[in-house]
Amino acid sequence: MKITDVNLKIYRWERSTPITNGLYTYTHNVLNIVEIETDHPEITGIGISAGIDVSPNVARELVDHFKKGIIGLDPLDNERIWHEMWRPKLVGRRGITTRVISGIDIALWDIKGKFSNLPVYKLLGGFTNKVDTYIAGGYYEKGKGLKELAQEMEDNVKMGAKSVKIKVGALSINEDIERVKICREVIGSDVKLMVDANNAYRHYQAIEFARKAEKYDLFWFEEPVEPDDYIGQAEITRSTSIPIAAGENEYTRYGFRDMINHRAVDILQPDCLILGGVTEFMKVCALAQSNDLDIAPHGAQEVHIHLVSAIPNGLILEYYRDTVNPMHGKIWENELVLKDGYVYAPDLPGFGLNPKWKDLEPFRI
Repeated sequence: MKITDVNLKIYRWERSTPITNGLYTYTHNVLNIVEIETDHPEITGIGISAGIDVSPNVARELVDHFKKGIIGLDPLDNERIWHEMWRPKLVGRRGITTRVISGIDIALWDIKGKFSNLPVYKLLGGFTNKVDTYIAGGYYEKGKGLKELAQEMEDNVKMGAKSVKIKVGALSINEDIERVKICREVIGSDVKLMVDANNAYRHYQAIEFARKAEKYDLFWFEEPVEPDDYIGQAEITRSTSIPIAAGENEYTRYGFRDMINHRAVDILQPDCLILGGVTEFMKVCALAQSNDLDIAPHGAQEVHIHLVSAIPNGLILEYYRDTVNPMHGKIWENELVLKDGYVYAPDLPGFGLNPKWKDLEPFRI
């Protein structure tokens, strides 16, 4: 089997109401699909990538650049292809180029699953077929106060969520503590509650927030400071009983090696769509396991359900519902469903990513 072509399709749809986290406001949702065609009449790989819509023309040029070097290669040789693409002096290492590499690598693993007629989680280890899952949300929105935030959390619990996450960092510390308090009261003591600052604080501010939030029994405090501030993260980690989680903005096994060596966090949150794809993600998981650290991947439940199901140190899966993505349920033929606090890994070849092409076409850019 040989690779015959690689293509990038970018889709973008507007939100009715923008959502805001600690530092950033999102007016649209985006889906980046990488297709790898092969000379096998029935096998095309489907991958997804993160954050390349910011520079779509650059992303397309990068795909064209990479495919020149991999067309004609065996798509099952993912290690060889990864190293063909990741050339730090020229392209790769961090940023949009590694994100494009991620999408290509994910599509290669989709091919590998389809060729072997196995789901990716089985290929990677098959540790379990179900994973604890939390619903991510609790964004700031115009007209959304404490009452509306409480209603969102109550709805999440009614959906079967046993863990929920909200945003902090855009308001004063005391105002955000009030949001945490309201959420804890609504969901009760048996539902896990996480908070995510999306890098909004300086380390001393994060320490103050953690000190005030400890009494609300938080499962973790996510991305309190900028991703490169390993020293600041380590100081926060040592200062509080709340576990510190981070890693969604980190790249490759080298970045996670540095996070671990600094003892910067308690829980690692790699994103397969960002750090370099499945091939690199699994190296990060092994590195974490050797340091007795758990993995709670960021975003993209359709891909990460396979990866977190494959490993013994998989902690929990992040899940976005329609409160975050208005196209939830309208993108894939086989959408993942939250049931009794779990998501079950699909027993379909590859990742089981079958896009609803006709429904997506009006949103293509």
